[in-house]
This record gives sequence, C-alpha cells and structure tokens, in this order.
Amino acid sequence: MAVVVTGGQRHDGVVLPQVLADIRVPRAGGGRPRTRPDAVLADRAYGSRGNREYLRLRGIRAVIPEKKDQIATRKRRGSKGGRPPAFDAAAYRNRNVVERSFAYVKQWRGLATRYDKLAIVYRAAVVISAILTWLRQ
Repeated sequence: MAVVVTGGQRHDGVVLPQVLADIRVPRAGGGRPRTRPDAVLADRAYGSRGNREYLRLRGIRAVIPEKKDQIATRKRRGSKGGRPPAFDAAAYRNRNVVERSFAYVKQWRGLATRYDKLAIVYRAAVVISAILTWLRQ
C-alpha cells in the first residue's frame, strides 16, 4: 500500500501522516482511488495523542492499544483523566498479518541488514520484495 523510508534514528510514529498520505487503493468499478482506510491497526508505539487526533480528524478508526504509562496517568488523574480511547480487541488480532509481512521482508538479507546506501534503492528493494510476496500468495 505505502512504503516510506526514514532514517534509522527516526521514530516510526512521527511519519504516520506521511504513510497515510501515500495510500491509494483503486476502486473496482473505476473512479478516484480511495485515500482513506477504514481503520489503522498499529502497536503501542503509534498510540500518541497526536496520531490519535490525526486519525480522528480524518475519520479513521484507530485500533491501537494504550501504553501502560498512559493508562496509569489517566487513572491517577481520576475523573479529569477522561475516558480511555476505544479499542477493538477482535480487530487487533488481525495485526499478526502485518507482523508476518515484516518477517517476509526480513528474509531478504540485503533488506534486513540495509546494505544499500541510498534510500531510493532501499525503497525499491522493499517494493520488489512486497510484489514477489504478493505474487507468491
């Protein structure tokens, strides 16, 4: 769907808007491609207030568990801590598909060790591995 290459020291959670901006899903009957997913399944690293707010503004359902420290802070504040964000545990179980996809990518030695110097070459290798994995399925 979308591949964004960042520096190794950069946290993945800050590029979520950029990844969502690159998504284009073609429609079966023609017309403009979809640019907004129904839901985003992510791990706790993407559960920041900024990411949740961005998804809420775009009308995308966030299926992201809360971090333990955020839960503790909310409970410590009592009634001023607000309600916990909605979380669909049944939908979150499907996140294993994403994790298995990363495992397929790591089968490629050059991708796992990042031998490529240029980001564009590395991104091309990731896209090729995704295409081959998709064709294999």
